[in-house]
Amino acid sequence: MRPSFAAAVTLLVAVLTGAAAPAVVAQPSEPANYSLDAGHTFIHWEVLHNGTSTTRGRFDHAAGAVWFDARAQQIDLSITVDTASVSTGQAPFDAVIRGAQMLASAEHPQAYFTARRARWDGEVPREVQGEITLHGVSQPVTLRALRWRCGMNLLVRREVCGGDFEAELKRSDFGVTYALPFAADTVRLLIQVEGVRQ
Repeated sequence: MRPSFAAAVTLLVAVLTGAAAPAVVAQPSEPANYSLDAGHTFIHWEVLHNGTSTTRGRFDHAAGAVWFDARAQQIDLSITVDTASVSTGQAPFDAVIRGAQMLASAEHPQAYFTARRARWDGEVPREVQGEITLHGVSQPVTLRALRWRCGMNLLVRREVCGGDFEAELKRSDFGVTYALPFAADTVRLLIQVEGVRQ
């Protein structure tokens, strides 16, 4: 897909004036399917440990797709996460999280998030309301958009949409009660996504 005329002009002006060109130039979004870019899509999590400090980790392998029509304010999203890809930087701790008392990755190798509803501000989704399936249990969850942008990525010459989202869930709702209350029940999710138009 070639950059739009506006995108090309923006790049040309930046080069001639010596200004830094933006990596993504906004343009009207048409209804389309997007595949998540694994190199720019990660799910980070945070949980308070022993009331003193925050333990953090992330899932390194996620895949999915999203169809949305910004003008009609419609969305259809699905994300699959490999639970064994959890990483905290401490291999022994990762093994505990993958184990039967936590994520039970052998029995539940994948977690899922699906959504078909959103709260919009014009053509920008502010919240995505869906369902997460973790540890074999499904619960509703709302992802709050911290930012969202669609446009032509001039570096790779592809149209992309991406943003940052956050949410909170209680792990006990999914049957994960190991180490309560020393490790908190509330888990904060920080999600970065970028989709490439197909």
